[in-house]
Formats: sequence, structure tokens, C-alpha cells
Amino acid sequence: MSNSRSKGTALITGASAGIGAVYADRLAGRGFDLILVARNEARLNSVAARLRVETGRSVRVLPADLSDKAQLTKTASVLRDDPSITMLVNNAGIASVAPLLNADIEKMETMIALNVTALTRLTYAAAPAFVARRAGAIINIASVVGIAPELLNGVYGATKAYVIALSHSLQHELADKGVRIQAVLPGATATELWEIAGRPYQNLPPEIVMSPEDMVDAALAGLDLGELVTIPPLHDNADWIRFESSRRTLSERFGHSVPAPRYKRDRIAEPPRVAS
Repeated sequence: MSNSRSKGTALITGASAGIGAVYADRLAGRGFDLILVARNEARLNSVAARLRVETGRSVRVLPADLSDKAQLTKTASVLRDDPSITMLVNNAGIASVAPLLNADIEKMETMIALNVTALTRLTYAAAPAFVARRAGAIINIASVVGIAPELLNGVYGATKAYVIALSHSLQHELADKGVRIQAVLPGATATELWEIAGRPYQNLPPEIVMSPEDMVDAALAGLDLGELVTIPPLHDNADWIRFESSRRTLSERFGHSVPAPRYKRDRIAEPPRVAS
């Protein structure tokens, strides 16, 4: 049991199992008190009870379905009003492996509500409070499909691309205001997310599946190293540095008031005429 001074409180979404539960374990071990958010209250209470005993930290549970507007608003209010909160881990999310044309649009809208809308609302609740105190960290769990959307369902990939883009923007806006932003891009991870999505991770090649413990430990190591983007399964970080450098260089070449010469009409062949 720990009696060490608290580093503040970390609010973790999707904390009842998988990646979120491992974050809860690791952050409690690092001296954070916790607020655990998820739909499954029984699981939350089980995780909380274990961590209270093992770490001596204060652990509160906040059962909430973040795809429900009223429950999302309640959670956002906690982030906005509790001055002890020093970290937000936006982990809650769902996935899909169904091809876009075969996917249920209602399920896609639910995915957007959780992966995009909820994450955005919670970020907008936490960020001003952290800026006012000039301290705090927001960890956004994205995915490698955010930069490789062809791998799985297109809407899922698009939601994670949003998380990456939002994180880049937040890093740009808040870095000089004392707020840390980290985007974490897991690859295939051994959690029930895959089974819910329709493809249990046990059916994937084992050499590509990382344990949630290894994933979170790598992500926290990346946070300690000051990384803005952490990709646990990417062994050569120089690949990401080159990718990111190319992206930033390209973004500096968009400032022209006239279209590129290749789009001038006299350079485009006449379209074939349809016989009448």
C-alpha cells in the first residue's frame, strides 16, 4: 500500500477492462489517484476495489455511457469542476472490421458518437481547466488505422484519423501553456474490442498482437520521453520522424492563390465525345 503524495487525479475512460484498466493500474502505481469511467459498473467496482487495496490510492468510479449525451455531459462536468484532475486518458472507443458497404449505419453513428464526439467533449472540458492551472496532460488513444485506414472499416479509421488530427492541433495550441498532449497509436492489441468488432484477436496472426500491458507500458515510456505521438509497434521511430517531417513540409506548400499548372484547361486532353 502506498502512502506517497498524490500526483493528482487521472480520469480514465473505458477503464473497466483492456487498455483502460491497465492504464488505471499503471497510473495508480505512479502515484495518481483515479476516476474510472465506463458503462459496466460491476467491472469498474472490481477494478477500483483491487487498486485501492494494492496501491492505497483513492479510486472513484463514474459509471457512464459516453455515447449518451446526458451521461457525457455529467462526465465533462466532473472534468471541468474537479481541480484535483491533472490527467485525462481518452481511451473509450469501439471498432468495426466490417467493410463500409456492409456496415450498419446505426452502429457507425454510435462509433462516431463515442470515438469522436465524446472524446472531443471531454477534451474541451479538461483543456481550459488545465490551461488555467498551466499543468495537465491529455492522452488520446488513437490507432495505427488513423494513418492506414485501408486496414479495417473506413469509418473506424476515419474516427482515429480525427483523434490524431485533433491531437496535433492541441499540441500546437497548448504546448506553451503547460499542457502535455500525447496521441497513442496502438496496433492490434489483445482486448475484447476485437471480439465486439466481429473478429476476435485470437484469430489474428499472433506475431502482430500486442498485450495491453506491453502497449500501455510502451505508451507511458513514450510520455516520459516527451513524445507527441507514440506508436508502440513501430520499431524504427525514424520511419515516423520521416513521415511527420514530410507531412509538415507538404503543409507549407499549400499557400497559392491560383491552381497548380497541371489543372489548367489547355493541359487537359479533351474528353472523348459520345457518338449520337
